[in-house]
Amino acid sequence: MKKKESGARTDSLTLSKIRKSMKDNWVLYLFLLPTLIYVGIFSYAPMYGIQVAFKDFVPSKGIWGSPWAGGKYFEQFFQSPRFWDYVKNTLGLSLYSLAAGFPIPVALALILNDIRSTKMKKFAQTVSYMPHFISIVVLVGMMSSFFSPQSGFVNTLIKALGGDSVYFMGSAKWFRHMYVWSGVWQNAGWGSIIYLAALTGVSPELHESAMIDGANKLQRIRHIDLPAIMPTMAILLILNCGSIMSVGFDKVYLMQNDLNLGVSEVISTYTYKVGLLQKNYSYSSAIGLFNNGINFVILVAVNKISGKLSGTSLW
Repeated sequence: MKKKESGARTDSLTLSKIRKSMKDNWVLYLFLLPTLIYVGIFSYAPMYGIQVAFKDFVPSKGIWGSPWAGGKYFEQFFQSPRFWDYVKNTLGLSLYSLAAGFPIPVALALILNDIRSTKMKKFAQTVSYMPHFISIVVLVGMMSSFFSPQSGFVNTLIKALGGDSVYFMGSAKWFRHMYVWSGVWQNAGWGSIIYLAALTGVSPELHESAMIDGANKLQRIRHIDLPAIMPTMAILLILNCGSIMSVGFDKVYLMQNDLNLGVSEVISTYTYKVGLLQKNYSYSSAIGLFNNGINFVILVAVNKISGKLSGTSLW
């Protein structure tokens, strides 16, 4: 009885504290309101459409009027002859992108942080950030032009050195390399910003003390800079792993052609084709829900592992 009374008293005190905080800081909560409304309308309200994956959706009948189908479309996707090809292609691109694209912004941030000349540092940052603002359409157009087997400067150089021209954009062998390294070039500079921000919190006195003790540059990076940005790296790695099944549709679709279709058909492009082009909304919704479910499971698992190994996690 006493425990119940104690628990009720604690809950009452907590609620009174929350009410007092809201009363004292009502202006801050007022500024927060538009964001909550936006998230509610555009992030949570659309979840109402998840049930399309479990129905034989007919647009004229609406979601509620369409007949129930259960797990029919999930089973159809799992039994698709190319199911494992789509999964393999998606994971192949994602894991390759993660392996190549995750450490390079860290290395770039460490290099930029070590530049002492302010003008040189600003110039290097500007040059490395600029590719991020190139649209995907323009980037793929640049790749098609630069790597053209007839007039591209890359093939012109290859032929000048005595080699044969290579159709990079139409080669299944080269597709993943083209996709991943063009992404690294475009996003490495932008991705380094958050690590540079973390490095600004490192006290110069730590480096000065290490130099007095005879530590060289690599030793100072290893024992001072890297530990300082390790929590940031852990959080970003968790977030990247949580979207490992979500390969960007736009760039893959723009680079895709009949010659590289065997390695370029990922879950997102397949969903677009069966959903929007073939108007099979229930089937595409089931595929999307499966994809998001796998991402959520991976996110929770990686977050838990990170929390145990490094003490850093999202929750």
